[in-house]
Parts: sequence; structure tokens; C-alpha cells
Amino acid sequence: MFQDCERVQYQKAPVLETICQLRFPTILSISAKEPAEFQELIRGDFPRYSKNLEKLPPKVMNGPNGMKVEEQPNITNYQFLSADSRWKVNLTNNFIALATPSYTNWEEFAGKLDAVLAQFIAVYKPAFFERIGLRYVNAISRKDLDLEDAPFSDLIQPGYLGLMADDDIDERAFLRSMQTSEVRLPGGCQLKLNCGPGMLKRGNVEDKEVKFILDIDIFMAGKVEMKHSAGALTTVHTNANRIFRGAITRTLHNAMEPM
Repeated sequence: MFQDCERVQYQKAPVLETICQLRFPTILSISAKEPAEFQELIRGDFPRYSKNLEKLPPKVMNGPNGMKVEEQPNITNYQFLSADSRWKVNLTNNFIALATPSYTNWEEFAGKLDAVLAQFIAVYKPAFFERIGLRYVNAISRKDLDLEDAPFSDLIQPGYLGLMADDDIDERAFLRSMQTSEVRLPGGCQLKLNCGPGMLKRGNVEDKEVKFILDIDIFMAGKVEMKHSAGALTTVHTNANRIFRGAITRTLHNAMEPM
């Protein structure tokens, strides 16, 4: 499941989106007024601004008289975009996140994240972080890698294929084969993994190619002090790299053109 190896950057990386979210105890002042001071500090890199009011799903709870449903308050989600819309910061009263579909390497991503977090901490002074998560959504396209004749069993390790790994199975017979796993990892991290074949929808157009989706969400939950947040991010990233490299075969590794 894991593979410890030297980090590489792929010329044909399959990552669709990278998201890092840090949750903190609720800060009411964030939703009480628009974050003008925070915007001014990051506006050079994220000049575009919007605000959305999001309705949370109701919470189902056990009570003395049976189940009851509680409506949840709306959440104000502030969004700051780079000029080319390739980088996005989201801020609510209990989390801040950085996301991009243009991930190239951890150093670039972490550098932008560090700059945003420094300004966020300076303005809002969160007590600590309750959850630090890093998510990589990968879609492995055989067409893009000139591997159209290769079965997924040549590209993905058996543990991530489930029933599709059986020798007497034709992968074309599968209408759906998605695995969902939650696993404890080293360093106090946890993994939420969704993987299996699927098709992407871009806008209103569905891509007819069946790709292998590898959705890796690594997080550290609990009280993480500000001074330990950089180390926690390094730990979740190290685990994410080990999971990805453990999921792919040498054939796929080479086809993605490691640099």
C-alpha cells in the first residue's frame, strides 16, 4: 500500500485538483463582516473576489423521544481567485483552504499556502487548527499516456483494483468498482481513499474515456498548535506521496515521464 522512494515530478502528472484545507475553532468575526483586511494582504496574488451563502444539510440527531432533524445555519464562504482563476482561496468562519487544478510540485503549492496562512494568522489569530488535510484528486488516462491497450491491472497495484485484479475478470464487464477505505497512517495521520474506474464530466460534456480515479485525502485531526502546523503539513504530504507511489506500477510510473 505504501512505497518509500525518492520524490519525482511527472511530465504527465494525472492530478486534476489539489486542495489543502485547515479547520479551526469557529471565529464569528469572519462571517460577521467582509474580510477586507485579509483581502488587502493577499490581493496582489488573489485579486478576484466573490462571496457565496451556502446552506448546510440538516443534522440528524438522537434524542430522548427518538430521532430529530436540526436545521443548520447558513455559512458565508469568501472566495479569492488569482487573476487567471487557477488558484483559489476559500475562507469561512471555521476553515481556510487553497486549491488549484494546476499543481506542479509541493514546493510551489506550499509556498503559496504559507503566504496565505501567514496573513490569515496575522489577521484572525486562530487558537489552533483542528484538522489539517491535503487532498489529491487524480484521473489516470490511458489515452493521454499512450497506453490505450494496457489493462488497468498493468498500471495499478492489485490492492487498489479490488475485484478487477482477478486474473479471470474482464475489466470491461465492470459497470462500477469504486473502493472506499479509511486507514490510520504513520505520524498521526489518517487516509480517506476513493479509487476505481470512472468517467469525468467537464461542464455539461461527459468524457467517454474510462479513467482510473485515485482520490487521496490525507489529514491530521486533533489540536495542532500554530507552531506545529508546518510540520503537520509536511507529514500529510509525505504520506500522500507514499500512497500514490504505492498505488502505481513501474509501467505507469515510466509512462508519466518522471523528471
